[in-house]
Amino acid sequence: MDFIIEPWPWYVSGPLIALTMFVLLFVGKQFGMSSNLRTACSIGGAGKVSEFFRFDWKSQRWNLIVVAGAIIGGFLSNQYLSDNTVEINPEVAEKLETYGINSAGDAYLPTELFGMEQLSNPKVLAILLIGGFFVGFGARYAGGCTSGHAISGLSNLQLPSLIAVIGFFIGGLVMIHFLYPIIFNQ
Repeated sequence: MDFIIEPWPWYVSGPLIALTMFVLLFVGKQFGMSSNLRTACSIGGAGKVSEFFRFDWKSQRWNLIVVAGAIIGGFLSNQYLSDNTVEINPEVAEKLETYGINSAGDAYLPTELFGMEQLSNPKVLAILLIGGFFVGFGARYAGGCTSGHAISGLSNLQLPSLIAVIGFFIGGLVMIHFLYPIIFNQ
């Protein structure tokens, strides 16, 4: 296929997200991706090791379908509905070049960080593993991931979600402006 579908405008996608959240709230469900890790671990038998994983995971099967849909939809979109480039501000591209990232605008993820050849670099592999651990721990400690708090929690007017979302943004700013230059010697 050689056609590209443009992203939906905010005035279409925003109300659709709100409608989805209303339906989930109406049927007593909450949206979030990180809770599926607990479900997957429970399915795998982690309940034999930890009390945290002993729960009725079958009641969460609907959310596993959401994850499967996100994975399949992301793959189909990437392979068939996108040209895999993204337009970014030229000033951002210049800043990224000072960090050694020259693929800005060529790919959604910088190949200098996320290319398959990077997995052979022990430093990058360690950063990915440590970062993954911190993301998983943080999502569990915060009682949910960014999508759960920012979409579901805020739409339910939950103060802990507002605090978590503010924390996510502050953490992201600290990472990119302070820690990233230290890690990559910039």
